[in-house]
Amino acid sequence: MHFTIEKEFFLKGLSRIQGIVEKRNTIPVLSNVLIEADEEGINLTATDLEVGMRASYPATVKTPGRVTVSAKKIFEITKELPEKEISFTAKENCWIEIKCGKALFNIVGLSAEEFPFFPYPEKENFISMDALLLKEMVEKTSFSISTDETKYNLNGIYFKAEKTEAVSTLSLVATDGHRLSMITRDIPPGTVSELEKGVIFPRKGILELKKIADEGAGSILLGFMDNNAIIKKDKTVVVMRLVDGEFPDYNRVIPQNNEFTASIPRDGFLHALRRMSILSSEKSRGVKLNLNEALLEISSSNPEFGDSREELEIDYNGPELSIGYNARYIMDVLQNQDAEKMNLLVKDNLSPGLLKPCDDDQYLAVIMPMRL
Repeated sequence: MHFTIEKEFFLKGLSRIQGIVEKRNTIPVLSNVLIEADEEGINLTATDLEVGMRASYPATVKTPGRVTVSAKKIFEITKELPEKEISFTAKENCWIEIKCGKALFNIVGLSAEEFPFFPYPEKENFISMDALLLKEMVEKTSFSISTDETKYNLNGIYFKAEKTEAVSTLSLVATDGHRLSMITRDIPPGTVSELEKGVIFPRKGILELKKIADEGAGSILLGFMDNNAIIKKDKTVVVMRLVDGEFPDYNRVIPQNNEFTASIPRDGFLHALRRMSILSSEKSRGVKLNLNEALLEISSSNPEFGDSREELEIDYNGPELSIGYNARYIMDVLQNQDAEKMNLLVKDNLSPGLLKPCDDDQYLAVIMPMRL
């Protein structure tokens, strides 16, 4: 196998798969990238058996073939090579020769036969979604994904589609038990049956989906095969194993009778929380919100360091309430919104609070109160 390729393309391809390759080295070949060369160019494939990616890049192929090589080492080598064309040769004993300018590397590879099978979806039922829309939906929910591995059914984002005669919608929901984020958007007519039942995309797969959506405008194709979700954009395919578990009934968590509404400037609220959280407990990140008529007082206290207080002018005409929240949870919501004002809907100091942008009734965040 022998091909030449521009450093820019090779480096881009190798950097994209670094988040996927298996880091724990339980099966050596999973820390490798599969490189396949044919008359159309090269394909780079990586998998950890839960999430896999395959992408094509232009190259001048002189001899087609397949080989695997350490994804980390070849990325580190390529990153440091001069800005010239790279010559890549795989020899019969799986040794690989990389030449660029006057630099020459000989590294050990592994046979492509040891690499796990990567599915090639062709006839699956896909729906087409705008990449920027999907990026927005993921960004506004992914921070609520649980990091507790024992709660495996919360280690991802729940995708659920609903179809009426007039419109099809897609909802994304994430929760870690202390907070919940949910966004709903209209999507093109016609959905996939799996989405109508509801599926959980794993955290690692969500990170790769976000990277693909980050690459700019265009369409992302979303489909399913066996127990896997398939994402296609341009010449990149990501396959991820869906989380096997029941997502909790999130509608029971969303408060329905939070009758008191405070309308708060988003930017001022975010920066005040950042300042007040400096003196909050490092473990709980707790701050106290004191709601008065037309005034919000945010305070924090820490016996080791001291206390702090700041006031914000708001629109509020409910009773005086004092509620403790984890500042980090509110800040995560605020910094992923672009609305000028946010509505905080409350009932009392023991019930969950509800955060919504003033100009978007299809997004909400639920935040559990804390005792401070």
